Amino acid sequence: MTTALTTYLNFRRESRAAMEFYHGVFGGDLQIATFDDYGMPVGDGDGDLVMHAQLTTPQGFVLMASDVPEGMPFTPAAGISIALHGDEEAALEGWFHALAEGGRIGLPLETPPWGGRYGTVTDRFGIDWQVVIDTGAEAPAP
Repeated sequence: MTTALTTYLNFRRESRAAMEFYHGVFGGDLQIATFDDYGMPVGDGDGDLVMHAQLTTPQGFVLMASDVPEGMPFTPAAGISIALHGDEEAALEGWFHALAEGGRIGLPLETPPWGGRYGTVTDRFGIDWQVVIDTGAEAPAP
C-alpha cells in the first residue's frame, strides 16, 4: 500500500484557468472533469465548473484542484504556500519566473543566510509559492 500527500487547491470559479496555467508552467498530463461530467447536482450555471482536476508532471508533482459552487461556503487559503525545492537551478528559476507572470514576486531569487537561492511569488490566482534552490554553495560570510 502507498500513501501520498498532495496539494489540492480550491477556487470559486477559476480552477480550469489555474490548472491550465500550471500545466503551461510545469507540463505533464492534465485531467479535468466537471460537475456535469459526474452528474452532480449544483446550482444553475455551475455544471461546467471543475469538480476535480489533476495535473501530474514529468517530475512527479501532483497538483489537484476544484471549484467551489456558489451554494457552498468558500474561504480562500491564507498562510499556506507551495514549496518547490531542489538542485535543478535552471528548472526552478524558470518555474519561479513563469509563476510570477501576471502575479507578484514577494522576494526575488537571492542568496539567503543559509545559502543556495530562495524566493517567493504569489501567482495570478493568489496562490503563494516558495522556491528553494540548493546550489551547493555556502552562504557568504557576514
